[in-house]
Amino acid sequence: MASRRPDSFDGYGFRSDQYGAGYPPRSSGPASGISGELQQHQWVTSPPDIPGSRNLHPGERTPLYEEAEPGSRWEAPHAAGVPPEQLNRFAGFGIGLVSLFTENVLAHPCIVFRRQCQVNYHGRCYHLTPFSAVSVMYAITKAQGLKALWKGMGSTFIVHGIALGAEGVISEFTPLPRELPHSWSWKQLAGHLLLKGLTAVVALPFYCASLIETVQSEIVRDESSSGLLDCVREGLTRLLGVGAPHSRRLLPLSYLLLPVAAHAILRYAVAASVQRAVLWLHQRGGKRRPVPSDPLDAYFPELAAAWAGSLAADVLLFPLETALHRLSLQGTRTIIDATDGAEVAGSGGSPLVLPVNTQYDGLADCLHAIRKKEGAAGFYRGFGALLAQYSLHGALLAAARTLLRVVLLDAKAC
Repeated sequence: MASRRPDSFDGYGFRSDQYGAGYPPRSSGPASGISGELQQHQWVTSPPDIPGSRNLHPGERTPLYEEAEPGSRWEAPHAAGVPPEQLNRFAGFGIGLVSLFTENVLAHPCIVFRRQCQVNYHGRCYHLTPFSAVSVMYAITKAQGLKALWKGMGSTFIVHGIALGAEGVISEFTPLPRELPHSWSWKQLAGHLLLKGLTAVVALPFYCASLIETVQSEIVRDESSSGLLDCVREGLTRLLGVGAPHSRRLLPLSYLLLPVAAHAILRYAVAASVQRAVLWLHQRGGKRRPVPSDPLDAYFPELAAAWAGSLAADVLLFPLETALHRLSLQGTRTIIDATDGAEVAGSGGSPLVLPVNTQYDGLADCLHAIRKKEGAAGFYRGFGALLAQYSLHGALLAAARTLLRVVLLDAKAC
């Protein structure tokens, strides 16, 4: 039951597979089988009139090249068109690149605002719909510039790299499998899920540092002292307990290890299960339909299934992610933007900023406090930004598929 892995730890912005799903499929496997059947079907029913080809319609001949002399070894060359295999690779690479770019770059403002809403426990507006979220995001951008919603993107990539590296090292020196074989056992599955949890635990201190960078207001940020590797430095500081002192409300990392590992395992399990279910439904429906008419049908279903799996996992685990973000940020003396909108302070027109002053004793206390003081909707603060993120991702995937289909049809017609 091997499948592409979604990003473990992605409620955290990891996109581990989110990494495998974003990359173009390999040339071998089911995709290439479908592509081969497609080419064979088209070759038999409607042979292309390619100069130099021997498969012409009855009574037709190639107009561009003269026939070779008898006994000559020279054969008429093929047309300078793009081979079908290269077109298929171009299609898979193009749509995979669009998915990866959207998931990690274009959607970053939605991730930033969602996290700010999750940790802003005294915000009046919960932003449960994309409309209110987008309006406030626009107000913050207008007041502080575009960098206000793209902050912390470099540290997010660093955390991705740390997670992938930790997963590779752990799987190399332990019997925990990084990939599940086609015929897996329950022992292998348990080891694979344990690897996901351990990877999240290793990346936890660096993720906490990246979380601070993504929610910290640009108004209080010191550009002279900020750097790309601050995420690594602050993560080691949090891990070793050295460096600048934090508040007494700062929770030890040991309080977060089990919840973070549970979140990573659950997110991976939900995303992988939904992804496999969507692919199974697509393959079952494909048996009732004729062979697909373009090579994109061999690549797009896998990316669409990964998109559906990540969406289902983020929706189901959104309350747990909200609690983990608050616990990770507690005691770090972080100041965030007001998620209720930009308010004029004096004549400068600066948006209001707010400190994060939570006092939770652990995960259970955090969940109980949110339910008691903010209601059930408090667990879904910033949910509209999540909907906007996946709507943007899905729309760009559909647009890329349409554009690449037009490009491929034009290439085949040449």
